[in-house]
Amino acid sequence: MAKPLTDHDRRKQISVRGLAGVENVADLKTNFNRHLHFTLVKDRNVATKRDYYFALANTVRDHLVGRWIRTQQHYYDKDPKRVYYLSLEFYMGRTLQNTMVNLGLENACDEATYQLGLDMEELQDIEEDAGLGNGGLGRLAACFLDSMASLGLAAYGYGIRYEFGIFNQKIVNGWQVEEADDWLRYGNPWEKARPEYMRPVQFYGRVEHTPEGVKWVDTQVVLALPYDTPVPGYRNNIVNTMRLWSAKAPCEFNLKDFNVGGYIQAVLDRNLAENISRVLYPNDNFFEGKELRLKQEYFVVAATLQDIIRRFKASKFGSTEFVRLDLSKMPDKVAIQLNDTHPALAIPELMRILVDIEKLDWEKAWDIVTRTCAYTNHTVLPEALERWPVDLFQNLLPRHLEIIYEINRRHLERVSKLYPGDHDRMRRMSLIEEGNMKKINMAHLCIVGSHAVNGVARIHSEIIKNTVFKDFYDMDPQKFQNKTNGITPRRWLVMCNPGLAEVIAERIGEDYIRDLDQLKKLLDFVDDDTFIRDVAKIKQENKLKFAAHLEEHYKVKINPSSMFDVQVKRIHEYKRQLLNCLHIITFYNRIKNEPNKSWTPRTIMIGGKAAPGYHTAKMIIKLITSIGDIVNNDPVVGDRLKVIFLENYRVTLAEKVIPAADLSEQISTAGTEASGTGNMKFMLNGALTIGTMDGANVEMAEEAGEENLFIFGMRVEDVEAMDKKGYDAVSYYNRIPELKQAMDQISAGFFSPGQPDLFKDLVNMLMHHDRFKVFADYEDYIKCQEKVSALYKNPKEWTKKVIHNIAGCGKFSSDRTISQYAREIWGMEPSLEKIAAPDDPR
Repeated sequence: MAKPLTDHDRRKQISVRGLAGVENVADLKTNFNRHLHFTLVKDRNVATKRDYYFALANTVRDHLVGRWIRTQQHYYDKDPKRVYYLSLEFYMGRTLQNTMVNLGLENACDEATYQLGLDMEELQDIEEDAGLGNGGLGRLAACFLDSMASLGLAAYGYGIRYEFGIFNQKIVNGWQVEEADDWLRYGNPWEKARPEYMRPVQFYGRVEHTPEGVKWVDTQVVLALPYDTPVPGYRNNIVNTMRLWSAKAPCEFNLKDFNVGGYIQAVLDRNLAENISRVLYPNDNFFEGKELRLKQEYFVVAATLQDIIRRFKASKFGSTEFVRLDLSKMPDKVAIQLNDTHPALAIPELMRILVDIEKLDWEKAWDIVTRTCAYTNHTVLPEALERWPVDLFQNLLPRHLEIIYEINRRHLERVSKLYPGDHDRMRRMSLIEEGNMKKINMAHLCIVGSHAVNGVARIHSEIIKNTVFKDFYDMDPQKFQNKTNGITPRRWLVMCNPGLAEVIAERIGEDYIRDLDQLKKLLDFVDDDTFIRDVAKIKQENKLKFAAHLEEHYKVKINPSSMFDVQVKRIHEYKRQLLNCLHIITFYNRIKNEPNKSWTPRTIMIGGKAAPGYHTAKMIIKLITSIGDIVNNDPVVGDRLKVIFLENYRVTLAEKVIPAADLSEQISTAGTEASGTGNMKFMLNGALTIGTMDGANVEMAEEAGEENLFIFGMRVEDVEAMDKKGYDAVSYYNRIPELKQAMDQISAGFFSPGQPDLFKDLVNMLMHHDRFKVFADYEDYIKCQEKVSALYKNPKEWTKKVIHNIAGCGKFSSDRTISQYAREIWGMEPSLEKIAAPDDPR
C-alpha cells in the first residue's frame, strides 16, 4: 500500500481549502505574531502550545469581524424578516477549522503555521468543544445556524451559555464516570460579551389585577448577560450571530435589607441566581421536571423576547429611538422557531408582553403570537414529553399560569364548538392534564400557540399526525408539516473528510458544497474504475489514521483491513445498543465454533454517553466493555473480532470516527427514532448503513436505492400489530438457539466472571419488559449482518454501493432543510448571493 500523504501535503494540493496566496500568508504570520505579543503578552521563548492556539484563533477571528459588522449593517439597511431559532442546546463542537473552511483560509493558515514551525493539527487539538448539547437536537441547531448563514438568512440562534456543558465521560473499570466539562477554563476566543444589552428576567412574585391592567409584582430579578459568537456562512461574506445568555445577580441582590451580619452571606448568595446558567441538563429524550430546568427555560425565553422586540421596534441602523410601534406588523418581520417544547414559554411570555405591557387586546395579541411562532417536535417517546406541575408554575411564574389557563379556556371553547358533547376529546386536547397532580402539557401549548408544527422526517411527521397529536391534526390539518433533518456538508464532509471532498471535486467541481444535490452527478462514475479506486483509497487512509488515533489514545491495536462497524449515539434502550451486543456475542460464538472458517474480520466500535441517572443505559455500557474484555483477549479469535467502546463520544470524536467507518448501525425499533442525523453523516462519508425502516433511514433508502442499504426488521405496522397482540420475548428465546446461548452467557456471568449476576437486571428487562422488542428483530438482524460480511469480501461491489449512497446524499443537506423552513414556515427567501467583503468598496 502506498504511504498515505501527510495532511500537510494533502492540504497543499486541495483546492476546496482555499488558495494560499503569498500576501495572505505573510499577513497571517504578521497578525499571528502581533496577537502573540499584544493579546497574549508572550514571546516565542515562553509561549506554550495553548498560546499559539489562541494567537491563531484570534488571527482567524480578525477575518470575521469586518464581515460580522458589515452583515449586521446590511440587515439594518435592508430590514429583512428575521428568524430567531430558540434552543436550549447548541452542540457546536470546535470553531477554528470550521471558520477557516467557511472563510476559505485553510490553506493560507496551514502554510503560515508551517512557516512558523508549528503543527496546525496539534494547535487545533487544543481547542475545547463547545459541548452545549446532548445529541441530535443540539447538533441539529448547530448545523441549522451554518445553513442559515450560508443561505443569507437574517437569522439569530438564541440559547444559554452554560458554564458546564455535557459532562466528559471517563470509562473506569468498564463503568461510565462523569466529569464536569469546564470548557471555559482558559477563556473562549470566539465569544464577545455584550453587557450593554443586559436584560432583567423576573421570577416568583404575585399577580395584581388593577384598573390599569395586570401587574406582576414583588418578583426576584436575575440579569441576563449576552455573549455573541459569530456564525460565518460558506464563502458568502455573511456572518450571523449566536447569542447565548449568562445569568448575573443584580448589584442590589439580597442587599436591600442586609444587616451588619448579613452582608457577606448576601454576597455569597449571588451564586443562587447565577446557578441558572451553570450547567446543561444531561438528559437526551427524557423529561426531568426540576425547578432549575424550568428557570432555565423561562430565562432564555424572557431575555430573548426582550431582545426581539427591541430589535423590531428600533430596526434602523444606529437608531436607539423606537421607529416601529405598531406590533401588529411583527409577524411580517419576525419568525420564532421553537426547537422542541423547551422554549415553549415564548408563547405565554409574548402574550404577557403584548397584553400586560403593550396593552393590546387579547385577540390581537394572540393573532400576533400564533403568526410569529412555529414548533418543531423531536420525539414521540412519552417519557420525553414535557409536563410541568401546575404548582411549580404557580410559585415560579404565576402570571404565565394565568395566561396559560386563559389560552386553554379559549382553546377548549373552540374544541367544544367543533365537537359538541365530546368530553373525552376535550380532556385529551386540554393544555392541563388532570390527575393526582395537575400538569401543563407543553407540546399542546406549542401546537395551539403556533401556526406551523413539524416533525423531522417523513415517517415521524406521519406518526405525530396519526397518533400523539391526532386530535390536533383533525382540528387543524393545515398546521402540520414535515421538514426532514439535514447536516451541514461544510463540517461533515469538507472539514472532516478533505480527501473525499477532493476526489469528488475532481470529478464534478466544487459547487456541490453549496448545492449538495449535485452529488447525483457521481452516478456517472459508479462504474469508473479509477473513481472506485480513489474512493476506496481515501477510506483506507481514513481508517489508518483513526487506527493510529485509537492506538495513541486507548493503547488498543486494531486491524485496519477489518470492517469498521460503528454505532455512535447516546446510549438509550430505544437505540438498541443491546441488539448490537447480541450480534457481537453471536459472531464471537460462531468464530469459536469454527475457528478455521474464513470470517470477515470486524472491529466493532460503540460509543455514546448515558444520562447520569439512567441506570439501564449505564449497565449497557458495562455490558459492552465486559464483552470487549472477553472477546479482545481470546487468542482463538485473534484480530478477526475486536470490540471497542469509544470513550467520551462528542462532536470532535464524531469528526474523526465517521470518515473511517465502513458500516453505520442505525437499528432503533421502527417508530422510535424521530429522524437521526448521524445516519446521514455516515452516508455522506462513504459508509454503508445497516438499519431499520425508522426515521430518516426510510428516505435514505429511497434516495440511494433500497438495494444499496442493508434494511432489516419490523416496519412501523409490524410493531403496531405486535403491540396489539403482545410481545412475547421468551418465545423467541426458546425458539432461536443462538439467541438463547447468547442470553445464557450474559446470565451465567460468562462476560462477568467475578460477578455472575452483574447483568441480571438487563437480562430480566430483555426477557420480560422490553418496550423496544430487541428479540423480535434479532434473527433478521443476524441474517442481514451475514449479507454485510459477504459483500465486504468483494471490495469493488462494496465501493459501488458506497458511491450510490454518496450520490444520494443531496436531500440530506441542512441547506435543503433550511430552505424549506424558510419558504414554507418563516415566509423568507433563501439566497446564494454573496455580500461585499469588508475590503470591497460598498
